[in-house]
Amino acid sequence: MPGSVPLALGLDTVGLQVPWYFRCPISLELMQDPVTVATGQTYDRASIESWVATGNTTCPVTRAPLADFTLIPNHTLRRLIQEWCVAHRSLGVERIPTPRVVLGAADGVIEGLVALVDEKANARAVRIGIRGLFALCLAKENRQRAVSAGAASALARRVAEGGCVGELERALAAVERLSRTEGGREAVVSGAGGGAAVVIALVRAMSGRGAEHAAGALVAVVGGSEGLQLEAVRAGAMSQLLMMVQGGCSERAKRKAQHLLKLLRSAWPTTDSMANSADFLQPY
Repeated sequence: MPGSVPLALGLDTVGLQVPWYFRCPISLELMQDPVTVATGQTYDRASIESWVATGNTTCPVTRAPLADFTLIPNHTLRRLIQEWCVAHRSLGVERIPTPRVVLGAADGVIEGLVALVDEKANARAVRIGIRGLFALCLAKENRQRAVSAGAASALARRVAEGGCVGELERALAAVERLSRTEGGREAVVSGAGGGAAVVIALVRAMSGRGAEHAAGALVAVVGGSEGLQLEAVRAGAMSQLLMMVQGGCSERAKRKAQHLLKLLRSAWPTTDSMANSADFLQPY
């Protein structure tokens, strides 16, 4: 790996070089707000937030799944970058700006996005609201507040009504995360119009690109409720899950499908040969 790379912004003309470890692996530009993700890799905050906001769930460098999307500020690296900028000020290098406040910390942001999701007559507003809530809910520290602000109910309502205006996958991803947050499951169920309604909507969603998140949300919704487990089987969950296990889904999606299959096993009709089969029930 090279020790340094030429600096962009026209400063390479004076022979100035930036150490490679000061550059974001995504943008290849000097990092202004370095943050570390769950895999231990560090990126510029703007770049990694843009990466996950477009639906990516893996670390750009390692390609490993990001089980936790919390971004931890790398204060040591930022201080070193700032010192490097100051040392080269005579060559036109400016100090990096103070990191911005993390989205969601300001009062009213989540509530405003929830209001956008509820704008039934404005597809653009709904799209912006879903994208914003998706990005915010990637960080654990925002989820409880999102549930309290009505995000889980609003998103579940959109999923149940089929009104996600091209943002179904992001809506399902947010619903899955919020359904595992305290009070989130109940909010998802009430927002969709009841247990049966949300189960039917999530089973229906398992036939599309958001299948993994729909299955994950179903685990939270039907867990501990025999009635809702039976409702999921009646809605056709078994065939959808078996297609996920046998198809070209990611390994993480398959694990979620296998876990849900195991959870629903007691609700399968006893006359169904699959009720006594463990072929697809691998450890979760």
